Amino acid sequence: MTGRLVRVPAAWGAGGEAMHEAAGMDVGLDGHAVIAEATLDAQTAAIRAALPERPVLLGGCCCTHLGGVVALAGRGLRPAVVWVDAHGDLNTPETSPSGNAWGMPFRMVLEDGHARVEDSVLIGARSLDPGETEFIAAGGLADSADRLPGVLDGTDGAYIAFDCDVLDPAEIDCFMPEPNGMALADAIALVERIAGSAPVLGMGLTGLVASDGNPARLRRLIAAAGLE
Repeated sequence: MTGRLVRVPAAWGAGGEAMHEAAGMDVGLDGHAVIAEATLDAQTAAIRAALPERPVLLGGCCCTHLGGVVALAGRGLRPAVVWVDAHGDLNTPETSPSGNAWGMPFRMVLEDGHARVEDSVLIGARSLDPGETEFIAAGGLADSADRLPGVLDGTDGAYIAFDCDVLDPAEIDCFMPEPNGMALADAIALVERIAGSAPVLGMGLTGLVASDGNPARLRRLIAAAGLE
């Protein structure tokens, strides 16, 4: 099977059907696999089994990134995780106001040991729940792009978990828009900065809805990561 694109249409939460359709958008890459499993655990295992070298994963919700990081760690790599998102995705079932699993995958990555806290950073978050804020403060998780050099140092490269709601709603058509987000040009510059500092092991693009304008925007982000 050729190509680097892995489509992961599932959304593990209530009312996320629009994200299913978004995983079918044409982003200019040859397809490698479509992951459509019945449970999150099965989805993560299937991504691990199917992931090509230097993949682009197109979701679906942020639980897509869980599979990406698990797969890279399972290859014996030490991945830096650059989680670019308006939300923290750091909840647990006990702290989550909604109970939606899509608010928990970054916490799963860290607490299950697939990436080290010191190798991880949350960038662009502007809507955090109290439990997430407490976790960041207690665990010392980096929460600024200024911390990238230390996060990337000593790793085998970066997995970029890019939830598109990090962008300003005027810049992208996404499932869970949050005001006062990043400009697309600034996000592209951020991805280029990461790619210029460390190998990009893979990238996931999530939190979208299907629209005529989104594919071109995603292609620019993919190109910035050197994954076109």
